[in-house]
Amino acid sequence: MLPRVLIPAETIAARVIELGRTIDREIPEGPLLVVGVLRGAFVFMADLVRAIPRDVRCDFLGVRSYGDATETSGVVQITSDLSAPIAGKHVLLVEDIADTGLTIRYLQEILLARGPASLRLCALLSKPSRRRTEIALDYTGFEIDDSFVVGYGLDSAQRYRNLPYVGTVQAEHK
Repeated sequence: MLPRVLIPAETIAARVIELGRTIDREIPEGPLLVVGVLRGAFVFMADLVRAIPRDVRCDFLGVRSYGDATETSGVVQITSDLSAPIAGKHVLLVEDIADTGLTIRYLQEILLARGPASLRLCALLSKPSRRRTEIALDYTGFEIDDSFVVGYGLDSAQRYRNLPYVGTVQAEHK
């Protein structure tokens, strides 16, 4: 059974274009390094970088905090680091979802310690009701209630990433 549509593909596409324009306008001129958090952010990031009309470079961080579970372990593990230094660069960190805030907070601290010219945070989805730590997102696609979501890069035990929309599904793994 396919997940129930929460945010249709057309709505996502329109919002991503808006985000790209806003990011281009607000981040200082010059090259922009967009860092995607793997694996969930790759679909969103691909569309987002195409919506930012400037010189954009891409890199990725592999991070694990969920595994195949539907609840975060609370422990963030970097599984793959950036391929180049970020010192002096304008950096946009792109996440699929800001849930507890633990992963974004951890990555923000690590990246700031590397001396970027600026660091902005962007998440496709935000679930403020689940926060366990305060975070300040610079750019948010959609704020959602506390439901388990999949699609548009987000998964449940590696399933549903390929859906063109964000949908809700009953949690399959505890």
